[in-house]
Amino acid sequence: MKGPHHLQDVIGTRYCIEGFVGEGGMQYVYKAKDTLLNRYVALKTPKNPSAEKRFHRSAVVSAKVNHPNVAKTLDYIEEGGKYYLIEELIVGKDLAKSILDKTYYLDPFLVARIFHHLAKGIAASHHVDVVHRDLKPTNIMVVGDFQLQEIKITDFGIAKMAGSEIVDAVEGGEDSISASATAVGALPYMSPEAIETPRNVGLETDIWSLGAMMYELLSGHRPFGSGLKAVGKIVTAKYDDFPAFITRNPQFNYLSNQLIEIISSCLVLEPKNRPTADQIVQKCSELCYPIAKRYIGTLETPRNSFFGFIQRPDEPNVFYHNNCIYGDKPVAGERVMFSCYTGGGADRALPVVRIK
Repeated sequence: MKGPHHLQDVIGTRYCIEGFVGEGGMQYVYKAKDTLLNRYVALKTPKNPSAEKRFHRSAVVSAKVNHPNVAKTLDYIEEGGKYYLIEELIVGKDLAKSILDKTYYLDPFLVARIFHHLAKGIAASHHVDVVHRDLKPTNIMVVGDFQLQEIKITDFGIAKMAGSEIVDAVEGGEDSISASATAVGALPYMSPEAIETPRNVGLETDIWSLGAMMYELLSGHRPFGSGLKAVGKIVTAKYDDFPAFITRNPQFNYLSNQLIEIISSCLVLEPKNRPTADQIVQKCSELCYPIAKRYIGTLETPRNSFFGFIQRPDEPNVFYHNNCIYGDKPVAGERVMFSCYTGGGADRALPVVRIK
């Protein structure tokens, strides 16, 4: 395993390490068994001494937030000169691995649902004056992939440390080289003020990051691009136009237009002119989006230029019409994601979205 620990290491006399989950720029993450309460937890420990200095403060910050869309902080331990944060174990993958890596873009039904849940989690943190500062797809955990059984924001405490690393990178401090990896990962979702005045950011920076993530989900690309080339666009709030396919289909454009309006309000240059998290929650609560189960299938050769069938393993084929396709039209043999509803004969698919 990576990091300082091995299988069966016991931390704090009660947390027995049973596996390695992964690592970020600031931490190693392990799966551990809480032998006192007989449950599995996520055990996190910092990767370097500079992170250790901030770990206790970060644990205190993250413990203030309590919401179903936020990973719960359960415990904090100092032992043998090492520091540990104990969180609920989320049996899922981050938003990048569970959604973005599998799709070209998401239909507005799924985007609205994700938007709504994340806004509620951010609002809960803002109610106790906690700024995440490092919202990005790798800090969003999803259980159930496209079913979205759970959506949770994680690493509120770690993000506090990441914010310090970003400050070093932006200001060119003595730790700027080691901090640069953290900054580069956060850059596509960083607000203008996080780049220009990194020591003076408020709740509004999370709103910008939320808007940037939702833009990416809906369009399939990041609003300002990636790498250092993005900086000039970010500090002037000049994001790329939304692709035409988002509003092309009348079946979806009622919702797409509403999402574009909310996303655009998040990506406003002046922080005080952005909506609050509570206002976004209210706007999302007024959106009309279905939460039907999603399936994966393969497009059969179309019967004609208007409709065809989707093949599902061990299930009856599902009828689709071209009007039910969101985005680019898939071709025979391509994999698609869809919901299906009872029809007069075969079940009917809506929406139909190409996937990788």
